[in-house]
Amino acid sequence: MKTLINRASRGTITLTLMTAGLALAASANASDCAMKKAQKTAQYSKAQATQVLSSAAQSNIVYAGHHSAKKATIVDAAIATESLSTLVAAVKAADLVDTLASPGPFTVFAPVNDAFAALPEGTVETLLQPKNKHKLQNILKAHVVSGNLSASDIIGLAQKNGGTVDVQTVSGDTLTAILAGDILYVKDESGGLASVKKADIMKSNGTVHVVDKVLLPK
Repeated sequence: MKTLINRASRGTITLTLMTAGLALAASANASDCAMKKAQKTAQYSKAQATQVLSSAAQSNIVYAGHHSAKKATIVDAAIATESLSTLVAAVKAADLVDTLASPGPFTVFAPVNDAFAALPEGTVETLLQPKNKHKLQNILKAHVVSGNLSASDIIGLAQKNGGTVDVQTVSGDTLTAILAGDILYVKDESGGLASVKKADIMKSNGTVHVVDKVLLPK
């Protein structure tokens, strides 16, 4: 994917990961074709994205390692994880299974079941209704970045920029990664703040970072 890092007038570095976002609403084949056209070599060096967490942080963020990728996809990983069952139900209701099982690569910030349960009563049930499919798709896309970003990639870029870095999701929304001490947080456009509970679940078509809040578009 083509990655652009622009220095904004406010002094922050925005990491924009270009994506064929419309492909997420199309069929898996159409998505795969669009994604392949969009994929470029990233314009930052992963070698510079240095791991900066202390030993104490390992109890909060667990690293699977860059060499643990398997043939299983991001979707397979979610299905196999009991604490992500609500997310799986949402992905199925939004007809995004085939897309998220395509080559990608994608970086997914995956909310646990408790994160969905913390939403106002009835929200999940309403979003799962067929008539709200488009709205559900937009919310789920706000958790997906086109490209493969490990925690060390994100942390390294945030560290160089005073502790924060922006990443663009396939929905067109912006997530702000914030490094605060030993914890990596992700802030959505609505001001919600999620912490990364488990990072670097490496799969064949990308990486999953488990978070404790649902990230909502503005």
